[in-house]
Order: sequence, then C-alpha cells, then structure tokens
Amino acid sequence: MAALSHRHQSSLEGINDLSDAAPIFENEEQRAQAIDRFRRIVAHLENTEQQPASSRSCDEYNRPALVRLTFEYARSPESQDRVLNAFFQSLALGMLDDNNGSIDLSDDLRTPVFSFADHLIDHFFLPCMSASLDRPLMGQTPERLGALRDLCLTRDRHRCVITRAFDQDELAHRLRHQSPARDDDGNVLNPRDGYSHLEVAHIFPFGLTKAEEGGGLSEHKKATIAILNMFDVGVIHLIEGIDIDRPRNAITLSLEMHRFFGNFEIFFERVADDDTTDTYQIQAFHPFLSAQLQFPIRRTLFSHASIDPPLARLLELHSAIGHVLYMSGAGEYINTILRNMEDGVVQEDGSTPLGALVNAALQIST
Repeated sequence: MAALSHRHQSSLEGINDLSDAAPIFENEEQRAQAIDRFRRIVAHLENTEQQPASSRSCDEYNRPALVRLTFEYARSPESQDRVLNAFFQSLALGMLDDNNGSIDLSDDLRTPVFSFADHLIDHFFLPCMSASLDRPLMGQTPERLGALRDLCLTRDRHRCVITRAFDQDELAHRLRHQSPARDDDGNVLNPRDGYSHLEVAHIFPFGLTKAEEGGGLSEHKKATIAILNMFDVGVIHLIEGIDIDRPRNAITLSLEMHRFFGNFEIFFERVADDDTTDTYQIQAFHPFLSAQLQFPIRRTLFSHASIDPPLARLLELHSAIGHVLYMSGAGEYINTILRNMEDGVVQEDGSTPLGALVNAALQIST
C-alpha cells in the first residue's frame, strides 16, 4: 500500500484529476483507518479553532466543518473514498501510516485543510449557488427552454409542486377559452384558490455544464464538474449536454419557491415509509423559514405517462449539498459574496473576500 502511505506534493488544482479515481483499499480495515485519520484531523481543527483564520480576510463559515460534512454527505462509499483521496493528496499526506495510522495533529495541517475547504467553496459550492440564483436558464435557446417549460407544466398539471398554486398565465388563457375554466383534473377553477406565476426550476442549473463558444468547457467548469462527480460518482452523466434540460432535472415552482430552492434553503426528503415512490417531505433548513412557510409539508409529485418525473437521485443530491451549506455556515457566506458582487461592494477594512468575488465572476461569465 505504498501508494496510500507515501507523502507527495500538494496540488489543489490536481483535484480535477483526483476525483476520477478512488483509492483502492486492500480491506475494510485500511479504509476504516483512513476514515479515522481524516476524522481526527478535522475534529482537531474544529475543536481548536473557534473562529478559524485563513488566507482570506473574511471568515464567515466553518472550514473544518465544511470538509467533514462534504465527506459525510457524499452520496456513496465510493464517493466518500474519492473525497478522502482528494483531501489527503491536497494535504500532501498519506492516508495510511506505517505506525498504525498515527499522525501529528499539529497546527501545520491548518493551512492546507483550510485551503482545501476554500477550493471546494470556490470551485463547487459557490458556482452551484450562483448559477441557481442568478442565471438558472442563461444561454439556453428559446426552443429548448420553451419545450422544457411545456413538458414540466404538462407533467405538473400547471401547478407549483410545493404550494399547488395554479399557473397565473394558464389561468388567464383558460378564462378566455373555457366556460367555466377548469384545471388539468377537470375541476372548476375557483377565484379563491391560490394562483402564482410559475417557473421551471432546474434541480441542477444549466450554467454548471454550459459550454463555451468553441464547444468546450472552461477550466472553472471542469473543476466544478470534477467535484460534483466526486460528491456523487457518475451523476454528471445524467445532466451533461442537453440532458440537463430533461424534465427529470426540473420541477415547476412559484417565483418565491424557486428562489428558496435555488438558494438551497429548502429541500426534498423522500418518504421511506410511503408506498408511493415519489412522495417527499419538503422542509426548510432555518426554523424561522419553516414557520413562515408552514413546513414541513408532504407532497406526492405529479406523474405523467410519457414525461419523466423529477429524478430522486438529483433531489437527494440537492438536499445533501444544502445540508453541507447550512450546517457549515457556507450558504450564508456565499450569499454575502453574491450580494457584494451584485452591489459592487468592496469594504475599506479589507473584509471583502476579493478572491471569492473574482472566482464567482469567472464562474458566471464562462
């Protein structure tokens, strides 16, 4: 197992390649040793750093917690192995040790661990949020966008899958052409019912896999996709190219719910004890938002004989990313970056994370 125990040069850029191959353990004991080694490093930093510092001047999220949660919410044992691989190689540290995995938990591990966390933020979590919030449909042709919208509205019966509000534009159309106007189930539309302007919300946004004019992906996009594929091995094949605009990667939401969903503030959790496979408990991370929206609520997603339903795997991955963002404080941190970028704000005291702002701008523009 020399490949797992030797020390080598750190390279955060190399994570793009590291996500493509998980370490090969000879047995479960070695894997358990690597996991224990990882947990002890991260726990040491979580316990000793009340307000962790890093090369950035703005420290509004818990970096060791983000690294730990990325491992814990990785979607399979193979995904977890890839996180371990990327983590230890970025630290220039072997996963195993000739002395039963012993390790010097000294402060010299702090800088590479924090750099690894910042790499995950800049090249994965920030692009996911910025693409979802600001430009979820940018770059699509009107034909593709229109076709996806028509399919989703038909499948979801012209209703928000969360609030069940009927589409305001469709209501106006049916009032002009039907008497009385009826919904997709044949029920008469009541003026006292809920209505809203509805949008097609990508579970994973179009901007993540948008190619450049030459047809290829930018280096920033390649890094994002590599980490996504590390987080859930093989998932990229479900949403690359035109597949990102399939109905399985989209749901119909009201404007308000689209914003919450794109911001990873609400999530869908599949109901395991329900016979209906597409029944979910919809919840909000923050207690105040839960009370405001009267969450949790249970919804069975609409079905259609010829249109694919939203894919459970993608909703579960969306939920996993949301948990990492909320529990580490990274979601609030990224929101601050995006607000500052929109407002053109640079603090005089040096607290604005300029590197993150630059990365965000690059992710959006490429």
